[in-house]
Amino acid sequence: MTTTHDTMYDFHVARPEDTAAIEALDGSFTTSTVFEVAATEDGFALREVPVDPPLVKVFPADDGGDDGDGGDDTHAADADSRTFVAVGADGTLAGFAAVSCSPWNRRLTIEDIEVAPGHRGRGVGRALMEHAVDFGRERGAGHVWLEVTNVNAPAIHAYRRLGFTFCGLDTTLYQGTASEGERALYMSMPCPCPCP
Repeated sequence: MTTTHDTMYDFHVARPEDTAAIEALDGSFTTSTVFEVAATEDGFALREVPVDPPLVKVFPADDGGDDGDGGDDTHAADADSRTFVAVGADGTLAGFAAVSCSPWNRRLTIEDIEVAPGHRGRGVGRALMEHAVDFGRERGAGHVWLEVTNVNAPAIHAYRRLGFTFCGLDTTLYQGTASEGERALYMSMPCPCPCP
């Protein structure tokens, strides 16, 4: 058990019995700001702008895409992938982080990280990220990479506090999806390997 902000959590690699709770976790969020993206021939610029009324984002149910829900046994058994979970003292799932390592470019990809609304702001996301980064170091990762929608300002601020910086943009990733009109932002940070 680990204490974060005076609350006890058990952090462990996801087990088959965690699958239903992972799939049912409420990853929605509300934000009063979004990041406006201006793409040019030479790059892109971001500007945080207020939205009124606040934006409520509810993610659609898993459509079988690569969102890293960690709900299948292959993902858990893959040597280069892990799903870490945080379970509250009451036995409910507080959050999870699904990650994978690519040996060819030494990248740890955060496929998905979600914290249940009642557990946000208590250090659960930070602790899950620490478990993910530790796994990345064990696998030889040199950097951590993730994708986030430009409307998820709360997550972007959290990632920046953890040391992530912007490294890319995709203006077409969400075309034809429920997130049409949003922009995919890519963020990364170093993940230095432990020296032998």
